[in-house]
Amino acid sequence: MKNQKKLKFLEKEVKNHLKLVKVVFSNQFNENLIKISEIIVKCIKDGNKILLCGNGGSSADCQHFAGEMVNRFKKERDPLPFISLTTDTSVLTSIANDYSFDEVFSKQLKAIGKENDILICFSTSGESKNVIKAANIAKQKKIKVISITGKLPNTLERISDFVISVPSKETYKVQQIHLIIYHLLCSLIEEEF
Repeated sequence: MKNQKKLKFLEKEVKNHLKLVKVVFSNQFNENLIKISEIIVKCIKDGNKILLCGNGGSSADCQHFAGEMVNRFKKERDPLPFISLTTDTSVLTSIANDYSFDEVFSKQLKAIGKENDILICFSTSGESKNVIKAANIAKQKKIKVISITGKLPNTLERISDFVISVPSKETYKVQQIHLIIYHLLCSLIEEEF
C-alpha cells in the first residue's frame, strides 16, 4: 500500500513536469532560444566573453553551462570564453566579508566585464539582490543581460535585454527546466563553432 501511494505521487509529479515542459517549449519560446543563441555566438565571434551568475542551484547551473562551453558539449571544438562568477571562493568570500553578499557578482563584473560582453543571470525568482546588482552594473558597462528565470513579472526581467522564463514559482521545477534550456543553448551555440 505504501509503494502504491509513492507510485501515484511520482506519476503525478512526472505528469506535472511534462505539462510544464509543453507549456515552455512552444514555437515562440524556441524562436526566442534561437535568437539568444545567435546573440551569444556573435558575441564570441566578435572576440567578447560570456559571464554567468546565480545563487545556490543556479550557481551550479552557471558552472555546468560554463563547463560545457569551455570544454565541450557534444563535439570536438575550440574552447569558448564562458566564465562563471560563482566559482572563485577567495574572491566571493572576501567581497562578502568586506562589503556584503549583495556585491559578490557586481564587483567581479566591474573587474573583468567589458563593453559588448554578455552577462547571463540565473535566478528562479528573478529577485536575487546580488544578481540584480550585477545586471545593473552590466547595463552601465554596456554589457547585454540575458536572464534565465522563473515566473514573470520579476525585477530581473525588467532590467534584462533578453529573458527566458519558466512560468512556475516552484524552484525545483524551474531549475529542472533551466537545465533543459541551457543544454539546448549549448547545442545551438556549439553548432556554430
